Amino acid sequence: MAWNEPGGNNEKDPWGGKKNNDGPPDIDQVIQNLQNKVTSIFGGGGSGSGGGSNGASNNAFSFGLLGVVFLIALIFWGFSGIYQVDEKERAVVLRLGKFSETKGAGLHWNPPLIDKKMIVDVSSVQEWSTTQQMLTEDLNIVDIKMSVQYLQADPKLFLLEVRAPEESLQQASNSALRHVVGSTPMHDVLTQGREQVAIRVQQRLQEYLDSYKTGIQVDKVNIEDSDPPVEVQSDFDDVSRAREDEERYQNEAQTYANGIIPVARGEAQRVIEEATAYKEKVIARAEGEAQRFLFLLEEYKKSPEVTRKRLYLDTVQEVMSNSSKVMVDVKEGNNMFYMPLDQITKTAATLGANNSSTSTQDTTSTDVIVNRVLEKLRAEVESNANNNRRREFR
Repeated sequence: MAWNEPGGNNEKDPWGGKKNNDGPPDIDQVIQNLQNKVTSIFGGGGSGSGGGSNGASNNAFSFGLLGVVFLIALIFWGFSGIYQVDEKERAVVLRLGKFSETKGAGLHWNPPLIDKKMIVDVSSVQEWSTTQQMLTEDLNIVDIKMSVQYLQADPKLFLLEVRAPEESLQQASNSALRHVVGSTPMHDVLTQGREQVAIRVQQRLQEYLDSYKTGIQVDKVNIEDSDPPVEVQSDFDDVSRAREDEERYQNEAQTYANGIIPVARGEAQRVIEEATAYKEKVIARAEGEAQRFLFLLEEYKKSPEVTRKRLYLDTVQEVMSNSSKVMVDVKEGNNMFYMPLDQITKTAATLGANNSSTSTQDTTSTDVIVNRVLEKLRAEVESNANNNRRREFR
């Protein structure tokens, strides 16, 4: 029979009290029984029925429960302060709202609720792009598409010094681009000067960001595209084609000049070298003649008569070698002796060619001719001398 059935035993009431058929069980009694069981588990006092024993048990249970809760909360608090920073990141630590330190890669711990950490990626390159219409130095409008690649190099400045550093980057980029394009002609912005424009924009943008203390480092600025407005695109294409034709003509002219100039330079160098060689030859000959004259002067001082006669004979030989006819005026006579040397030379050359072609034989033939001429001269001189003597005797 159940305890709560009619006629059942009220002593078996599990709630420790007498069954009251007129209402619900006693809640206070239920709570008291539960506290007693927990106290007995954590080493509390016995289950005495006295009021003093129940109060002591309640106090011990309360302190034990609070200790367990505190220990669990402390462990959870300690573990919640552990964090890890990657190699490409940096952690900025604020203690009670004030900057404390910047931590690098590794495993770190900071007390929660006291320190606040903010992790920043300082190695990844981020990019921001924009398309703007700019006014150039020569008052022309161009459409420019620019991209900025940057790093969050200084996490402290990036997080604490400027409220919106990326927005500051965008505004500074537009300002730097307008300043540089506004001081550059349209031709340079649209053609070969784009790289220089990008370099100048990067330098000016970095100056702006450093002055703002944003902690951002500009890695590269790219002018991805620069075109004139759509309304004047056809005219600009005509101008571009004209510039291409100009460059083509210049290249053709340069090619022609490269083929002509080296030849002219070589010819000029040849003429210069020939003139130099002629000058050296003339100088050397003059120096040799002067040296020869000095030697003759020394010999003349030693024997004047012999040297004078030798010079006379050499001079006569040099003159006669260039003449094909010789007219000899004999002293003390009225006749003039004529010798056709050209005919004699031809005859001697023919005889020499029939006999021998060597230089020694040519010299011998020449000597024969000279001896014959001298013999004829002597005979003529002796004949004239004899005629003069005969006239004197008469």
